[in-house]
Amino acid sequence: MRGYVKRVKQKAEKLSKEQILSLLEDIVDENESLYSVLESLSTGLLIINDDFQLLRYNQIAESWLPFSERLEDILGSENPIWEYIEDEDIAAFLQRCLEKNITNSSEEFSTVTSGGSVRFLTVTIAPLINEGELNGKMILVRDITEKKNQDILLHRMENLANLTNLAAGMAHEIKNPLGAISIHIQLIQKALEKARENADKLPAKKFVEDHIDVVNEEIDHLNKLVMDFLLAVRPVKAQLELKEPDKLIDGLVSFFKPEFNREGIEVIFKPSESGIRILLDEKLFRDVIMNISQNSLAALKSKYNGGSEAALTMGAKFCISNTVRDNKFVITIADNGCGMSEESLSKIFEPYYTTKANGTGLGMTMVYKIIKEFSGEIIVDSKEGEGTAFTITFPIPQKDVKLLSSEER
Repeated sequence: MRGYVKRVKQKAEKLSKEQILSLLEDIVDENESLYSVLESLSTGLLIINDDFQLLRYNQIAESWLPFSERLEDILGSENPIWEYIEDEDIAAFLQRCLEKNITNSSEEFSTVTSGGSVRFLTVTIAPLINEGELNGKMILVRDITEKKNQDILLHRMENLANLTNLAAGMAHEIKNPLGAISIHIQLIQKALEKARENADKLPAKKFVEDHIDVVNEEIDHLNKLVMDFLLAVRPVKAQLELKEPDKLIDGLVSFFKPEFNREGIEVIFKPSESGIRILLDEKLFRDVIMNISQNSLAALKSKYNGGSEAALTMGAKFCISNTVRDNKFVITIADNGCGMSEESLSKIFEPYYTTKANGTGLGMTMVYKIIKEFSGEIIVDSKEGEGTAFTITFPIPQKDVKLLSSEER
């Protein structure tokens, strides 16, 4: 049809009124067909010129992206499209594509709907080709929320396999308090039986109270075990969004740094400065970093037990370093504290294993569980007397999508 119109255009002066009207009807019919195709796409589509001004769109794009105005009202506007997008990350991505003349790029974003749910989108900038020449650009918007939710569900199902170990650990842990309760109740019962045989003369008040105090303590212990167990087996309700770990960790370091400094411990943070965003739940991510940092603080205080002056003199250090390597975001958390024995290192993520007098043995289990929920991995390297390093890796959402060039089509 396009070739036909061009040929007609060359002979327009020779056409009759009826022929021109017929041609216009053909053009309107084809335009309506193209418009129907555009609206039937399952992908959001925005057609823009080289200055990122909106030329055409479909309704899906308008419903998926958070615009400040109706797209119908900004058609033909001299302002670039990103000025009407309320999501700062998406707007910044499009602006960056114009400033750096990027024509083939794709990034994942998370947006929050008016109902409060999280939607994951892939936004792609692609060239618009006309007869082998660049004639503007396309912004493609795809909803990948269902796929992300399926991935999250798969990880949660994998985590259920750990329930057997948790249940076994729970059974082992409750034996001791139950045994203690049983023994002390038996002693009280024997004392009461003896009192009945001795003209109901009760034993000394202190005797009974001591046993009851022990029973109450063990009941409290059992209650804590049960609550910790429920916390450990409860599914992690992660609200995953694309967040910059550099910014999150920077805020956390500012929070706990004074506590370390009071103990004479130097705190070092090296951000990746990549601007990379990964799928995280901000609250749960905070729990991971705080749990590991508190363990490091305990290890450093144990080694440099001479106080803050000794720690400062001997160079006590706690360091968090972020890097991007092999398409993964890598967080290394290291200290030069007391380190761990080989036995402790091999059991660090096992439920109920702890070397602390008042520890529950579930802190690092939860760290492992949360990182798995984020589709990440964690490994630990430690040497007794030298220090410990945690290496956490997270997958980076696909950022660059290679599109077929006009020659390959």
